[in-house]
Amino acid sequence: MTAGGRAFLPHFPVELPVPDLRPWAAGNLLPGVWSFSAEQPGPHVALVGLIHGNEIAGGLLLARWLEQGLRPARGRLTLILGNLAAFARFDPADPTLSRFVDEDLNRVWCDKVLDGPRDSAELRRARELRPLLAEVDVLLDLHSMLWPSDPLMLAGGSASARALGQRLGVPPLVVSDQGHSTGRRLIDHASFSAEGSRRTALLVEAGQHWEAATLATLDACATALLRETGLLPGGPIDHPRARAAEVTRTVIAGTHGFSFVQNFRGGSVIPERNTLLALDGDAEIRTPHDDCLLVMPSPRTMRGHTAVRLARFLED
Repeated sequence: MTAGGRAFLPHFPVELPVPDLRPWAAGNLLPGVWSFSAEQPGPHVALVGLIHGNEIAGGLLLARWLEQGLRPARGRLTLILGNLAAFARFDPADPTLSRFVDEDLNRVWCDKVLDGPRDSAELRRARELRPLLAEVDVLLDLHSMLWPSDPLMLAGGSASARALGQRLGVPPLVVSDQGHSTGRRLIDHASFSAEGSRRTALLVEAGQHWEAATLATLDACATALLRETGLLPGGPIDHPRARAAEVTRTVIAGTHGFSFVQNFRGGSVIPERNTLLALDGDAEIRTPHDDCLLVMPSPRTMRGHTAVRLARFLED
């Protein structure tokens, strides 16, 4: 990002300690990948952190569990530090610059792209991880958000992922969506999203990147998943069932002048249909229905990027 791009963003303090990942960089299966199998059979569960190099909470959680010697009671547990090359550039004084090296690692998960001629640091990493991910039964991708927002889970278009997210109950909201026009996320890869697939993938957005509460939310969500799948003993945690919502419109900024009419927070619910949300040049962006949920609004959005997703709550 250029100096002008940095000025485009406010300063967010880094409350979390920067993890020391040097002891875990080599992995025991692939670089940055640790995999452990139990004697008792069970599912293969993968937890992925640091798909974006500046989202350090996921790296902190995985490093903590590796240091504690976490092992599955049954099945197989794989812990993946996604983009160590980008994380190596992380600087708390300018923490937005290390999201990726060449391109977003969470926009390349299409086999046509992965099998194509393009090359980048992120494509090489995705190609390295793809055979392993094809063996995973349940995947949880650990993320956080630049702008302050209520935490949530994203289930893509998978009904089974949404159902799993509702059972986990933390965070207390799971949103079905169709991803991004700029490329497929890891949870959208055909291994998890193809019709009839028995594999399931969720993405948790646990809060603002560098807030202490974000790490606690990731811990609670990942623990709930390991208990739900039986990899940790004790059975499922009795969290209240998460509420479900479905994206009805993804708003892409059509101009560099996109601006919200007020400082909306992610998770806000707008009661009335046709409420003005933003101006995109001369175009007005309004709520398409009553009780419209704002999913991760980005107050400063460049043309061609997602400004906000609008969602409707689903009945249980």
